Amino acid sequence: MTTILIVGIGGVGGYFGGLIAKAFQNDTTVAVQFLARGKNLDTIRANGLTIVKGADNSTVFPQKASDTPSDLDKADYIILCTKTYDLESTLVQLQDCITEKTVILPLLNGLDSTTKIKRHYPNVMVLDGCVYVVSRLSAPGIVTNSGNIESLFFGSEKASDERLLQLETLLKQAGIQATLTPDIASVVWKKFMFVSAIATATSFYDQSIGEILENPDKRNTLLALLMEVYSLAQAKQIPLPEDSVATTLANIETLPFAATSSLHSDFKNEKKQTELNALTGYVVFEGLTYGVATPVYEKLYTALKAKKKPAL
Repeated sequence: MTTILIVGIGGVGGYFGGLIAKAFQNDTTVAVQFLARGKNLDTIRANGLTIVKGADNSTVFPQKASDTPSDLDKADYIILCTKTYDLESTLVQLQDCITEKTVILPLLNGLDSTTKIKRHYPNVMVLDGCVYVVSRLSAPGIVTNSGNIESLFFGSEKASDERLLQLETLLKQAGIQATLTPDIASVVWKKFMFVSAIATATSFYDQSIGEILENPDKRNTLLALLMEVYSLAQAKQIPLPEDSVATTLANIETLPFAATSSLHSDFKNEKKQTELNALTGYVVFEGLTYGVATPVYEKLYTALKAKKKPAL
C-alpha cells in the first residue's frame, strides 16, 4: 500500500489533493489521507471535499482525515501545502507520519522551505516543487479552481530514484499535469519571480494587477521588482533565461484585470500572520547577503511591514 498524505487542504492542497483522492478513492493499493483543521476538517469528514471547476464539480472522500498526525498512517509521500508561517510547527507535528523512506514535496510560496524541512529531517528525501493554479478554499470543504492553468513541477538536483518516477506516475494518474524535472531550481525561481512581484505590488498599492498595469508609474514599479529578483537569481547562479523579466511580465499581463494575490487578501482581511517575509522580505535579506541592490523591494517591504498587524 502506498500512502500519500496531503498537508494543508486550502487552495493548492485542496485542489491537487482532491484530484489525487478522487483518482484513488476506490483503489486498494493507494491510500490518500488529509491533514486539515477546523471547520474545513469537520466538513470534509461529514460531507467530503468538493472540487469546483467551471460547471463541473465532484465530491471526494480521503481514506482518513484528521488534525492530529498520530491518527494518520506512516506516509510514503507527503505533499506539504501549508502557509510558510505554519511550516515549522507543522514539521514538528509530522514526525509520527515520517520514516526514512518518506519523500516530502513542499508546494509552498517562497524559496526556503526545502532548507527548513531538511533541517528537521536530514535523512529524508526532500524535493523542490511549485504549482501554477488559480484555486482557493471558497468555503469549508469546497475548493474552487477559477483559472485556466493547473500544472505542477517537482524534482531534485541532488537525488533521483524510482520514488520520484512513481510520484510522477501517481500524479498523472490523478489527471494532474505533473512534470518531473532535474532543472527544478530554475522552474521554482521563475514561479517565485512571478508570485513575489505580484504579491508585493498588489499588497503595497492595495489594487488588482489590472489597476497596477494600467498606471505607468505602478507598472514601472512592478517591472523594477521583477528586475531585482532576476538580479538576485543571477547572483545566486540560478540558470534563468535572459528574457525572464520580459516573459514574466508578459505572463502577468495575461491575468484577469481583477486578479490579485493571497498576500494582498491577507492584508485586506487584517490577518495577523502573512507571508510577507517569504515573498518580499526574502529578496531584501538575500540581496544584502549577496550584495545585490534591491531598493524597490526594500521600500515596499518597509512600508508593508509597518502596516502589518503584529501577531498575538
